[in-house]
Amino acid sequence: MTASNSSSALLSIQDLSIVLPSSGDRAYAVERLSLDIAENEIVCLVGESGSGKSMTAHAILGLLPPRVTIDARSRVVLEGTDLTKLDDAAMRKLRGERISMVFQEPMSALNPLQRIGAQVAEALQLHNTAGLSATAIEERCIAIVDAVGLPSPRQIVRSYPFQLSGGQRQRVMIAMALLNNPRLLLADEPTTALDVTTQRQILDLIQTLQAERKMGVLFITHDFGVVADIADRVVVMRHGRVVEQGTRDAVLRHPQHEYTQALIAAVPGRHARSTALSGKTIEPLLKIEQLKKTFVSKSGLFSPPRTVVAADGIDLAIQDGETVSVVGESGSGKSTLGRMVMRLIEPDSGSITFAGQPVLGQDAAALRAYRKDVQIIFQDPFASLNPRQKVGDAIARGPMIYGASRADALKAAAALLERVGLGASAVNRFPHEFSGGQRQRISIARALALKPRLLIADEAVSALDVSIQSQVLALLAELKAELGLTMMFITHDLRVAAEISNSVVVMQKGRIVERGAPGQLFANPQHAYTRTLLGAMPGLDFFEHKLAA
Repeated sequence: MTASNSSSALLSIQDLSIVLPSSGDRAYAVERLSLDIAENEIVCLVGESGSGKSMTAHAILGLLPPRVTIDARSRVVLEGTDLTKLDDAAMRKLRGERISMVFQEPMSALNPLQRIGAQVAEALQLHNTAGLSATAIEERCIAIVDAVGLPSPRQIVRSYPFQLSGGQRQRVMIAMALLNNPRLLLADEPTTALDVTTQRQILDLIQTLQAERKMGVLFITHDFGVVADIADRVVVMRHGRVVEQGTRDAVLRHPQHEYTQALIAAVPGRHARSTALSGKTIEPLLKIEQLKKTFVSKSGLFSPPRTVVAADGIDLAIQDGETVSVVGESGSGKSTLGRMVMRLIEPDSGSITFAGQPVLGQDAAALRAYRKDVQIIFQDPFASLNPRQKVGDAIARGPMIYGASRADALKAAAALLERVGLGASAVNRFPHEFSGGQRQRISIARALALKPRLLIADEAVSALDVSIQSQVLALLAELKAELGLTMMFITHDLRVAAEISNSVVVMQKGRIVERGAPGQLFANPQHAYTRTLLGAMPGLDFFEHKLAA
């Protein structure tokens, strides 16, 4: 292992151990972690969920949960000051001034009832040692909003969080974190679940601001593409312990620990197909023609109505047994397309045909039969599962609606849970008792309970760790082959599309701009937008060979 020289480090963590309550599944969330961050250095902390990455950042900030403590032998030293020895008042003064943090989910971190300007200003008001006037504070806020690349800064500061896109909200979080020129920035999964071009913009922004201000950055991520793009050094954690650390090139090109090797091997896109599915089917299973959908928001007191064209004459055919990935940025219309196929959103015009039968305008009985044949897996399994309902009941509910007895439905649910790798005993547990990857497996089992012909997966793996993502993709591929499924796989991750698809459809502003077999499309993209998406992929220099035909 290699590390910076502690004597010259901006931050030096020495033998950090974070003690969990006796009821925890292990004694330590983090055990004897040592790492240094130098001025003007980006250190990426990587590992799966539960490895202790976020807990490490919270320990640095003194924001550990109740009953979780730092071992007395641990030291967290920032420019000569041991943070573990500071009282609450001293830590409050330090947070947002010398150390700042960018959290993963800005919508949860921002107050939905408060304007952006007021929330940004609060970080300055709490540390207003210079006695700035209200006007000066407002101008500083507008300047930092402008510095992070947000359009129309004066309008942004008057906006509410819900009026901004995900990428814009993340820029606001970065602006708040940088307002007081901190020496150390902690970034906890700040680009997870963002589309590839927005992710590229945020990564470029963090790198630019870090270099301008010569900050030290601890960047927490599970995405090795991100690591390849921004890291100076890499620290790999597993079960609370550091298993490997070194320079970016050393860790990514010559990983020493088998766990690091497994994580890198799990980066999707290793098996991009060079040809689309071949078959003799004359009539596709799903046929979409000239599908159109426009959303018009209500006008506000000071703003006109907003019109968004989510589908602009979409034509798409999916053959029986084919997996088609639909890729594009947020707002491209891909999720709206999936929901229109599910009849969760009604199109303005166009036609959808399934197995030769029209889908739109069906009566209640026909729609009921259609819903049995077409099922969906949503992005967030925790939000789509009833927290008060046992897993077995959630899976059994669909078959029971279509006439199965409770006993038979629960028996089938247990078999499905066994098939997706959770074990039959999971039927009697609640969703909160499972990890994110396990809950996604439950969602897959629920979708398969009705034995559908078409499965729609809407960003089903976008927020999962790379190794869990690889497992879920492998499971879907196995189930597809075993059950003869047809799949529409909606994703913003082109590597995932390459891994699982027979064909990739690229959407932009409600239109399909390109379609082809993944290996061919990635090797020789024809449309400028496809080339932009490919160019924005993180870690392209390290992992481009994985997308080769």
